[in-house]
Amino acid sequence: MATILVINGPNINLLGTREPHIYGEKTMDEINFGLEEVARSRGVQIEFFQSNHEGHLVDCIQAARDRIDCIVINAGALTHYSIALHDALRAAELPVIEVHISNPYAREEFRHRSYISPIAVGGIFGFGPLSYRLAVEMAIQLVKS
Repeated sequence: MATILVINGPNINLLGTREPHIYGEKTMDEINFGLEEVARSRGVQIEFFQSNHEGHLVDCIQAARDRIDCIVINAGALTHYSIALHDALRAAELPVIEVHISNPYAREEFRHRSYISPIAVGGIFGFGPLSYRLAVEMAIQLVKS
């Protein structure tokens, strides 16, 4: 059975309470529950990982290489400056879908640069928590084709 890994970076654990006018009121657990239902209904396994620490995210990506079929990642602020995450995702040689709740290009200029995008097959952003569902739907299409 195909397996999708959803990775969340710094501060994503604060969803539901952190700047709800930008990120919405759904918690990470609520989003993940909905994604589990989508994956289960489509015959795909899904795993979740969140860390506020760059090295833990790199370790998770490296461990995924031989057991995961696709990565969906919201690297949070690390999106904009982590060459380590870029390199780990490239080395994993897996399809990657970048996801963001808000539209980084409609926000501060420092958010306009992504180190994930150049190695991602695509990205979904700006649709609130629905961005995750859309990204997982695309991941399912990738792993089932």
